[in-house]
Amino acid sequence: MSTLLSIQNLSIEFHTSTSQTKALQNVNVEIQPGEIVALVGESGSGKSITVLSILQLLASPPAKITSGKILFSDNENEPIDLLKKNTKAIQKIRGRKIGMIFQEPMTSLNPVLTCGAQIQEALLQHKNISKREAQQQTIQWLEKVKLPSPENIYHRYPHQLSGGQKQRVMIAMAMCCEPALLICDEPTTALDVTVQKAILDLLKELQTQTNLAIIFITHDLGVVAEIADRAIVLYKGEVVEENSVKEIFQNPQNAYAKALLACRPIHHQRGERLPVVADFLNPQTKQKKAIAVEKNNSFTNGEILLQAKNLSVWFPSRRSLLGKATSYTKAVDNVSFEVMKGETLGLVGESGCGKTTLGRTLLRLIEPTSGSIFYKGTDLTATKKTALRDLRKEIQIVFQDPYSSLNPRISIGDAIAEPLQVHQLTKTSIQSRKKVAELLEKVNLNPDHFNRYPHEFSGGQRQRIVIARALALSPSFIVCDESVSALDVSVQAQVLNLLNDLKKELGFTIIFISHDLSVVKYFSDRIMVMQAGKIVETADADILYTTPKTAYTQKLIAAIPKGIM
Repeated sequence: MSTLLSIQNLSIEFHTSTSQTKALQNVNVEIQPGEIVALVGESGSGKSITVLSILQLLASPPAKITSGKILFSDNENEPIDLLKKNTKAIQKIRGRKIGMIFQEPMTSLNPVLTCGAQIQEALLQHKNISKREAQQQTIQWLEKVKLPSPENIYHRYPHQLSGGQKQRVMIAMAMCCEPALLICDEPTTALDVTVQKAILDLLKELQTQTNLAIIFITHDLGVVAEIADRAIVLYKGEVVEENSVKEIFQNPQNAYAKALLACRPIHHQRGERLPVVADFLNPQTKQKKAIAVEKNNSFTNGEILLQAKNLSVWFPSRRSLLGKATSYTKAVDNVSFEVMKGETLGLVGESGCGKTTLGRTLLRLIEPTSGSIFYKGTDLTATKKTALRDLRKEIQIVFQDPYSSLNPRISIGDAIAEPLQVHQLTKTSIQSRKKVAELLEKVNLNPDHFNRYPHEFSGGQRQRIVIARALALSPSFIVCDESVSALDVSVQAQVLNLLNDLKKELGFTIIFISHDLSVVKYFSDRIMVMQAGKIVETADADILYTTPKTAYTQKLIAAIPKGIM
């Protein structure tokens, strides 16, 4: 069997006017037909850079390939060096022979084209078929990736879909031409556990049918154990360990690989401090043991911080010729609940169930159709904009997609400093810069990155920037909407430790929205389960995780990738 893809001694540098950074150093990777290989490593370790170089998707400048070859052979021709191909030749390979699913679906989909048109475009570009046949195949692929009402999704625009639904459209687009190699860059990041399981099963099914080879980048080690044959661990642009998934999980040799496995929340009790990479790489900190803190029950007889009463958010789904709404999508349907002061309330449910809509409505970023929201006894639904602006200091949100929530024209330092200046919490630019430097250090970023722009960071690094911005005003109530979904396990551990420390220090309250139930169980005091706009179950985190009452919650927990323990 000939090797499908061979990356040989690949080294890449990034050049700017003031610096030169080695992103990859002599990386060697081989992919066989029908094999699934996982690339694992921290955010910024070089995973995405490695796969982007395969299809010449790195911008040059600033990227410069200093050495190496990338040989590709699909058994039709002799191996070709992809790095030597011109733009026209590489375009014939992109999508047809090598497909790619990108990390952030919202920035990868064209907002002015329907989802169906974008998938259809790939089919017409690479297959000799009619528009009618392309439309039929597009609808079939939308059905294969488990999207509801494929005919309706075909005509919808990206902004009309949830984060998980957009990611599934991207998966359909990458797979519709049935390539020999599929590159998956965090393909299940935005997906809830049930859809993630369906996608993983689908990938396995297609691999069996077509002998498809897959390069799978993910920060979720449970997913790695679930799907991959081999795993390659990258650290600071170098391969530090490569072996079968079973061997790496059960007998890791490299200290960094050991750290990644130990960081997973699934192995730790609520409140217990998660180990981080530095504990394993730094001999001085390795002695430091995780200390469990007492379970937080102080909120049970305490003060109600926020209360939702009969809250509904309906969006028009159909209109008459005169523009009057004739039917509605009930994103949030008559929901009532309380959040106690100092509590961490987890909110889980499948993609499209209304989690994000509920979180944004609580902050009046989306106006409710009916019902009331009380914050410290004040009805936010009746609060005027001027008074609401003053409350913004106390109530903050960390958005799901870090790239679209950061202004690409503003440096990350100015983005974090902006709320400080709006609310006049710093008087001079020197004070603002000092405060921003402190916040960047808290989320494990370099203060020297103040003048860099969002596109110069990895997805995980951008998420940490957004968290730093939310913490800038020292809020008392935060909605975290998938705030650790884009983070690898090591950085996720740092952020969860940070949130736990800050919560203990500042006493703020959190609604923690996530599709990762193992993280929610570790981080939350109570868990609220949402289905089709309604709250179907609420219980203590440990009780709900071990003894769920509803069939829906049982299905969510059963779909969690358990991996090799």
